[in-house]
Amino acid sequence: MGIFFIILLVIVLIIAYKTIKVVKQSEVYVIERLGKFHKVADAGLTIIFPFLDHVRSVVSLKQQTMDIPPQGVITKDNVTITIDTVVFYKITDPAKAVYEIQSLKKGIEYLAITTIRDIVGKLDLDATFSSRDVINDQLRVVLDEATDQWGCKVDRVEIKDITPPADIRDAMEKQMNAERNKRALILQAEGERQSAITLAEGKKEAAILEAEADKEAAIRRAAGEAEAIKQVADAKAEEIRMVYGAVMESHPNDKLVQLKSLEALKEIADGEANKVFIPFDATSALSSLGAMKEVVTDSSKELSKKERLLLKKSVSQNKE
Repeated sequence: MGIFFIILLVIVLIIAYKTIKVVKQSEVYVIERLGKFHKVADAGLTIIFPFLDHVRSVVSLKQQTMDIPPQGVITKDNVTITIDTVVFYKITDPAKAVYEIQSLKKGIEYLAITTIRDIVGKLDLDATFSSRDVINDQLRVVLDEATDQWGCKVDRVEIKDITPPADIRDAMEKQMNAERNKRALILQAEGERQSAITLAEGKKEAAILEAEADKEAAIRRAAGEAEAIKQVADAKAEEIRMVYGAVMESHPNDKLVQLKSLEALKEIADGEANKVFIPFDATSALSSLGAMKEVVTDSSKELSKKERLLLKKSVSQNKE
């Protein structure tokens, strides 16, 4: 009797284990009944009928990653490179992922390899290195369309590494060094050119400023000399007027006034200025002096004639 209850208890536990299923978060159970798809059990407690239902597969709904083994790919310019790729995907329909393809991961891997070879085969080596984003996007679109019937969505495809052959890598490094040296020489030449232009502009501006300073100094110097000459002339004219006034008060004759004017003009002429302004009164005095000179000259000529006549008369008397 005791053994019967033990056996019955074991049978009940087995039935309970087969009947009660606890599905974890982010997982689903694909349940079959009598070998046919029955339902997809979501997270939580699930009751199934033992011996009729069984769990065909446990499918994860998390974002999953899959590394594609490095593949040798020939570019358009016949260069063999090795590409390492990773695919990010998520299962959206667990039933399709179980029943539409035998192995979802193998299907994604083979599809990614063929698509990479097709895309890279249309590009040359330089375009392959510079167009990673384009390759990633094209590869994602193709994989997403192909895996949609498998209940899978490809979110991202990333190329981890592109490895060219050793000789190609050495040639690329030499080319990169040459480009760097070229850019360095261009930048150095441009800097020297800009420096020369800046120095020339500085010298030009300095010469212009120096010429303007010399011009301004000459203008100010000329203005100062003119002002000095004017002041000296005004002072001398004032002295002449004062002398003339003083002499006129003592009732002088015209010859005395002319002589005083000439003395004042002599002092003006002895100055450092190279230009002399002669007042109008002084010019009239000079004209009077010129007239006096002509009278004296004429008188001397008349006296010399008289002397010659007297000399001839005396000689004739001696002869007699």
